[in-house]
Amino acid sequence: MAEQPKIAVKDLTKVFDDLTVLDHVSFEINKGDFVCIVGPTGCGKTTFLNLLVKLIEPTSGEILIDNVPADPKKHNISFVFQEPSTFPWLTVEDNIKFNMKLKKMDKRTMNERTDEILRMIGLEEQRHLYPRDLSVSAEQRVVIGRSFAVYPDLLLMDEPYAQMDIKVRYYLEDEVLKLWKKTGSTVLFITHNIEEAVYLSQKCMIMSQKPTTVKEIIENPLPYPRNVSDPEFIQLRKSITKMIKWW
Repeated sequence: MAEQPKIAVKDLTKVFDDLTVLDHVSFEINKGDFVCIVGPTGCGKTTFLNLLVKLIEPTSGEILIDNVPADPKKHNISFVFQEPSTFPWLTVEDNIKFNMKLKKMDKRTMNERTDEILRMIGLEEQRHLYPRDLSVSAEQRVVIGRSFAVYPDLLLMDEPYAQMDIKVRYYLEDEVLKLWKKTGSTVLFITHNIEEAVYLSQKCMIMSQKPTTVKEIIENPLPYPRNVSDPEFIQLRKSITKMIKWW
C-alpha cells in the first residue's frame, strides 16, 4: 500500500487582481521529507508558504496535510523566516520553551527537550542570556531550535540564512540537518542558493517564472554529510541551475 503523502497540493492557483502568481500547482510530499524550493526571484515561493499557513486564501485549489485541509490551528506547523524572530524579553532557554508552552506540553518533556536542543545548537552556556547578548547567527539558532522543539509535523523555512556569511551558513545548515534527523519533521525550505539546496535537500522543487508552476522535482541521492567539492555534488548543482530561468 502506497504511503499517504504528508502534504498534497492540488491544482493550487492564486490570482492578485489581474496577476496570476501560482497557476494550477500540484505536488505531493511524504512525511519526513526535506524539500528545498528554488526558483527565480519573485516567482511565488513565499506566496505558497503564506497560502499554506492561511495568511491568504487560494483563488482555487487546495492544500491538504494528512489528507485534511491545511490549518495552523489543527496542525503542528512551525516557521523560521529571514529575520531572527526571538522574543527579546525572554532568555534563550525561555525562547526555546515558548512553543512547547503554547502546546501545553508537560514540564518534564519540556525541560528534557530544552536541554537537548540547547546542547544540539551549542548554546547550553548561553541559556540564561537574552537575545540582545547574542550574535545574529546565535539568535537565529535559537529561532531554529524553538521551531524544532515541538517536533513539528511541518517546518517552513523562508530563506533563514539569507543575511549570513558563507561560513556561518554552513554551520547553521548542519544544525538544521541534525535537528531534522532527530525530530523526523517534514521540512519545506525556500532558498535562492542552489548550493544550499543541494547541500540540504532530499528533494529539490524547481519553480518556473510567473505564472508559477512546478517545473520539476529532483531527487537528491547524495548521502549525508555532503561535500560541496564532490564531483557529483557539483554536477547536481549545475543541473539544477540550468533548469532555472533567472530572467
